[in-house]
Amino acid sequence: MSVPAELDRRFREAAAAEGLLDAAYDLVDSPVGTLLVAATDRGLCRISYTPDVDALAAAIGPRVLRVPSRLAEVEHQLEEYFAGERQSFDLELDLRAPAFQRQVLRELALVPYGELATYGDLARRIGKPRAARAVGGALNRNPVPIVLPCHRVVGAGGALVGYAGGLDRKRALLALESAA
Repeated sequence: MSVPAELDRRFREAAAAEGLLDAAYDLVDSPVGTLLVAATDRGLCRISYTPDVDALAAAIGPRVLRVPSRLAEVEHQLEEYFAGERQSFDLELDLRAPAFQRQVLRELALVPYGELATYGDLARRIGKPRAARAVGGALNRNPVPIVLPCHRVVGAGGALVGYAGGLDRKRALLALESAA
C-alpha cells in the first residue's frame, strides 16, 4: 500500500518545519541537465549534476527528504540565471569545507558574471601564488557550482579545463554568460 501523495507532502513539510531534517532537497530541470539542489537550515549546501541522494546524506547527514518548498527561492534564482535575468545570487550558503577551500570559494564568488579568471589568478588573490593546482582541487569539490561560479575559471592559457560537471556544461554556462 502506498502513501497518498498529499499525506506524503504534508509529512515532508512537517518534518522540515519541525527542524527534523539535516537537509531538504529537490530536483530542478535546467539547460545543463537535472540538478539536485539541497539546503540545510543554514542555507544552500549542495548543487549537484548527479542527483545522488545517498551522497548528499553521507556529506550532510542521514535525515534528508525531498521538500520542494524549502528550495523555492533557490529554484527561482536558478531559473532567473538560466533565463539571463540574474547575474549574481543572493542566497545564504552552508559551506562545509576545509579552511583553504572556503578561502578559495570566497575569492571565486568575486569573479564577475561574464568574466574569466585562471586558477593562478585565484591562487594569487588568496596570497598563495604557487597553489594553482590546489585551487583547482578546491574548485573541483565546489559544493554549489553555478552559484559559486567555478565554470568561470580556466587554465593559464585560457583552456577550458577541470570542471567537475564536465566540459560540455562548462561551455554551456560560459556561453550563457557570453564569456566563451
